Amino acid sequence: MSQITTVLFDLDGTLLPMDQDVFVKAYFSRIAAKMAPRGYEPKALIDAIWAGTMAMVKNDGSCTNEQAFWATFAAILGEKVRAEEPVLREFYKNEFQNVQKVCGYHPSAAEIVRDLRERGIRVVLATNPIFPAVATESRIRWAGLEPEDFELYTTYENSRYCKPTLAYYEDILATLGVSGEECVMVGNDVSEDMVTERLGMKTFLLTDCLINKNGEDISKWAHGGFEELKEFLMQL
Repeated sequence: MSQITTVLFDLDGTLLPMDQDVFVKAYFSRIAAKMAPRGYEPKALIDAIWAGTMAMVKNDGSCTNEQAFWATFAAILGEKVRAEEPVLREFYKNEFQNVQKVCGYHPSAAEIVRDLRERGIRVVLATNPIFPAVATESRIRWAGLEPEDFELYTTYENSRYCKPTLAYYEDILATLGVSGEECVMVGNDVSEDMVTERLGMKTFLLTDCLINKNGEDISKWAHGGFEELKEFLMQL
């Protein structure tokens, strides 16, 4: 059996506790407020963001997720919206920070990541790459960590696929030069994170903010809260 060398973590709902619906609502209300004075009607803007997000989820690897998003976003709102990219970057640095208020926090998240690093295990943030780096780095900090705590963290700039496609995870394995059998995936979403077992990864389903859209029997995976996760990782 291969020795575990690498642990992949999801972020939203895993290292960063949250109710995804509450998070999305808070995020969209703030981005709409930022763009409304610039002539973007809130519903049209949010619909275009959703469409751009779906373009990333369906990305076939022929471009980055960033390119896939902006191609769809601009097709809907007009090419003029590309000039707003600096405004959106400013949004993520400023107004987006208020979204932290609707997220939770668990001190064990940072403890677990840092303990793994001290043990010489490689740590990767396998968060669905639908956000720019500036937004992902902020959410990492909300979880009590720093971007530098991860050997790799996926963003829309550096990724060509999204969860739950296996190609997303295969890209990570190729970048790190590891096999699935060397890895553990820790996440809270049954369909997006547990799919990694098809690549030979061990898995742990964190149930604090469980997403189980298809109502699957979770007893087939190692699962539980942060205390159970600590015990699971100590056995690696």
